[in-house]
Amino acid sequence: MSRHRTLLGVAGAAGGAVAAGVAAGLFATHQSVQRQLRAPDPYRDEPFGRLPADRTRMVWTDDGVGLNVVEVGPADAPLTVVLVHGYTLSLDCWHFQRQALAARPGVRVVLYDQRSHGRSGRSQAGRCTIDQLGEDLAAVLAAVAPQGPVVLVGHSMGGMTIMSLADRHPELFGTRVVGVALVSTSAGRVSELTFGLPAGVIVAARRLLPAVTVGARGSARLVELGRRRPGDITYAVTRRFSFGSEASPSLVAFMERMVASTPLDVLLAFLPTFLDHDKLAALDVLRGIPVLIVGGENDLMTPVVHSEQLAAALPDADFVRVPQAGHMAILERSDVVNRALERLLDRVAVAGGARV
Repeated sequence: MSRHRTLLGVAGAAGGAVAAGVAAGLFATHQSVQRQLRAPDPYRDEPFGRLPADRTRMVWTDDGVGLNVVEVGPADAPLTVVLVHGYTLSLDCWHFQRQALAARPGVRVVLYDQRSHGRSGRSQAGRCTIDQLGEDLAAVLAAVAPQGPVVLVGHSMGGMTIMSLADRHPELFGTRVVGVALVSTSAGRVSELTFGLPAGVIVAARRLLPAVTVGARGSARLVELGRRRPGDITYAVTRRFSFGSEASPSLVAFMERMVASTPLDVLLAFLPTFLDHDKLAALDVLRGIPVLIVGGENDLMTPVVHSEQLAAALPDADFVRVPQAGHMAILERSDVVNRALERLLDRVAVAGGARV
């Protein structure tokens, strides 16, 4: 046998082994997903994304982007709670918190879709920054809650938005903003996240990120088609990076829909601002008002160490570590998160922020 034929044989055998390994992996993923889909689903009939609103409006930002705003509860309630969602999500992600807070007397709940997310208008890529999101939140407060006490609740990028507001408009805190909840978020050092992957993989991925970004933009239609077509792989990835336990199939499907509805160019436009995010100094603005910090123990996106960093900077805050919860603790362990939010509102009332 010639050396050439030997090399071809080795290459063919190696290729066959890789193909067999991939096939085995796909089969195992399929089997795992099918087992999860057959599991009992307490949220099978939950109306995710279909909760009614008392009032809706558009709020315009300083650069002309329209933000979709939803209000639930009495317009003249003594306290307004504003819920600020995270990256790739929409205001619908607050499903359980919206229900719980709206049932509390004396509370008006305000939710909005961040720029380029949900039903809000699209932004120029250069304006997809944490600092701009802070200005957007200021615009929402000026339009929807120009007077009276406000509690701000932010998840992930929404928590970063609140920190940006504190950095850029510190005069609002302690006067208008009387309480803050920071859920599954970070004040900085986001560029060090590994998402549960080996460090070497992350280093290589970051080196390739510019080329991957360009390539993704160049084949956006094909990538979007793949993202919007649900399957075993998308289900498994969503489950892995969103939840820390055996999440309800309906919760995973709900997350899949929100992520898939966020266009690829929006995902790419926001990536640089996360790597530059550093608002640790802004936390000083939150001293003196009731603060809640929530972190999921199994969070791969913003690991609980980031919540611990927030708690160290704000030692008077109520710090809640949610056992077995991933990044979407607001959905996965809504009972724990909602009880913590109730305690926050009680602290606000005791502090004289509002009688609720």
